[in-house]
Amino acid sequence: MGNDSTTRALARGHEAAHSGHEAGPVIRPLIAESWRRSREAGADPGVRSAPLVYDADVVADVRAAHPLDPHLPMLRDLLRNVADEAEYLMVITDAEGHALWSDGPPRVRRQADGIGLLEGFCWSEGAVGTNGIGTALAEGRPEFVYAAEHLAPVLHGWSCAGAPITDPDTGSVIACVDVSATVDALHPATVALVAAAARLAEAHLDLEMRRRDERLRERYLRRQGAPGVLVTSTGRVVGGDPGMWNGRRLPVPVPGQRLTLPDGRAAVAEPIGEAFLLRPSGDGGGSAPAGRPLLSLSMLGSDQPRALLDGAPVPLSLRHAEILALLATHPGGLSGDRLSWHLYGEDGSPGTVRAEIHRLRGQLGGVVRAKPYRLDCQIDADFLTVARLLDDGDVAAAARLCRGELLPRSDAPGIRAERDELAVRMRRQVLDRGGIDSLWAFAQTEPGRVDLEVLQRLDAVLPRTDPRRAAVALRGDRLLDPE
Repeated sequence: MGNDSTTRALARGHEAAHSGHEAGPVIRPLIAESWRRSREAGADPGVRSAPLVYDADVVADVRAAHPLDPHLPMLRDLLRNVADEAEYLMVITDAEGHALWSDGPPRVRRQADGIGLLEGFCWSEGAVGTNGIGTALAEGRPEFVYAAEHLAPVLHGWSCAGAPITDPDTGSVIACVDVSATVDALHPATVALVAAAARLAEAHLDLEMRRRDERLRERYLRRQGAPGVLVTSTGRVVGGDPGMWNGRRLPVPVPGQRLTLPDGRAAVAEPIGEAFLLRPSGDGGGSAPAGRPLLSLSMLGSDQPRALLDGAPVPLSLRHAEILALLATHPGGLSGDRLSWHLYGEDGSPGTVRAEIHRLRGQLGGVVRAKPYRLDCQIDADFLTVARLLDDGDVAAAARLCRGELLPRSDAPGIRAERDELAVRMRRQVLDRGGIDSLWAFAQTEPGRVDLEVLQRLDAVLPRTDPRRAAVALRGDRLLDPE
């Protein structure tokens, strides 16, 4: 490709195909199939530019929440020298083809501006037809699109090479890296360059994932001695017995769900922070592991708080849930007076607390200690995990795990204080640093459903074609005009 005769032959093939005739052998089958997909998706060959999906003031928020954001310096360093010397434009999009980053010489950027090959514009096949970004995403592999191979004639002066980037954690495509230039400047071999850039990005994501996996194993298997199979929230096995299962994918667990392990045994999915422990039901569901017992607490966003002691359910009244939450947030223990104040305020008394502790011990045994009152066990609580994730700056994981407020039915002064602090931190970080998924997850909680600022931010960052926009707009309208 690249000579005048090839370009003219492609143009004739393009004209024939779009006039209802045979395109001829010069049109690659890949391109003919992409033209078909594009037309079925509603692409208009007469389009003059890619459509704008993100305004300039929104792109920064979307970029900050994308998994590739920390790795942009590496990708820029890899491609910038080539792009500057050869006058190429580098573009990186999300999985839907929305351009989030671009880099290149000023002359090429000015040319690209005329067709919307810059941040905020959509380059899916459905938006602009066959192109290096949308076609690579549709095919799931690196692709090169040359001149009149583009569906839209306005793009016939360009060539582009794109390669999808896959998240090793979920196995899903999350981005596309593309190099574009005018027809006479870009060589088909550029596809090898973008493929190498995509593989390098995936290697960095894989290293990041392995570090998270190691932290999970350290927290839940080595330090706590919890038995079972450790699975991420995306369904990857990262630890447990047998170790040969590490790396295998299972259906994404649901709390309390019964599922089948690779060896055929039934297991129950127990949520532990940002992961799941799959306990084989043949183990009795409550057999104690070696070392200290593990108390798992789920108290966010539900009227029915749950507790598991080494996998065995523990029935909880609201008062007992409040006590466990308070002791979990005070690992050093609380005196009778302090616990009474946290539970009842000025109307409480240590005697009332002693009676409640006695009843709680009947369910949990020696896990609840006195003088001071404290929990003598390993603790995994959803509200503590959310707080830790916020400390670490992992807003996306915190938003996924935070299903609502801490013990929403509780009026205990200590619980109200913990609830308000966590809610304020969660909301602030979602607004300041959260992406679409974090904002949407928060908007599904009780406080988020009536948070006008969150809904307005969501409305601004959601692509125009996203089906969630209708629900967001409706909620926002109802808050602005409750009548």
